[in-house]
Amino acid sequence: MVQHVYERACESCAERVIVATDDMRVAEAVQGFGGKVCMTSAEHASGTDRLQEVAVNLGLADDRILVNVQGDEPLIPARVIDQVASNLAQNTLTGVATLAEPILTLDDFRNPNIVKVVVSESGLARYFSRAPIPWPRDAFALDDGNLPMDLEPRRHIGIYAYRVALLQSFVSWPMAPLEKFEALEQLRFLYHDENIHVADACAEVPGGVDTEQDLQRMRKLIG
Repeated sequence: MVQHVYERACESCAERVIVATDDMRVAEAVQGFGGKVCMTSAEHASGTDRLQEVAVNLGLADDRILVNVQGDEPLIPARVIDQVASNLAQNTLTGVATLAEPILTLDDFRNPNIVKVVVSESGLARYFSRAPIPWPRDAFALDDGNLPMDLEPRRHIGIYAYRVALLQSFVSWPMAPLEKFEALEQLRFLYHDENIHVADACAEVPGGVDTEQDLQRMRKLIG
């Protein structure tokens, strides 16, 4: 799976692609297919913490942009990786950018493994949750198996672009209460009043692999 993600990232406009891991088995697998690896501490609470260590190891300047592609997204399109980096480059008042796409089914809306995001008119994240949000109090009978017609929930796609300077701040902050509660690292940024830019992905992104069912679905898609 990691090889598929690595190959998609290499198809993007990234200057270089590196797999960050604390597991020698992953490192050996990546080296086996010719990929580049950065070994990191096993003590990181999140992928964002891990990425900050990579930035330090590489000696990257504060204004450099890094894109974090999670290792469980083997079919993420390269142009989506380029999109999130470009979005951050064009939004100088934010230090983080990410992507979303519409949720189309009630099952997905209620699935805690599918993270939902609520976005302001200006394209800034207001909240991320594993719960079904926004919740239409009066319209949601939940008795016909369909989403209400006027509800437009968004699935958060697990890809981020960061400026290195904000990564340095991130690791200095303790875990936020809601971050612990929801197990969502991006809530640490919101808790500390940092804006996260959110846009709809320019291409469909098949969901990541969180369960055995997801793995079987992905194997069928990959063939």
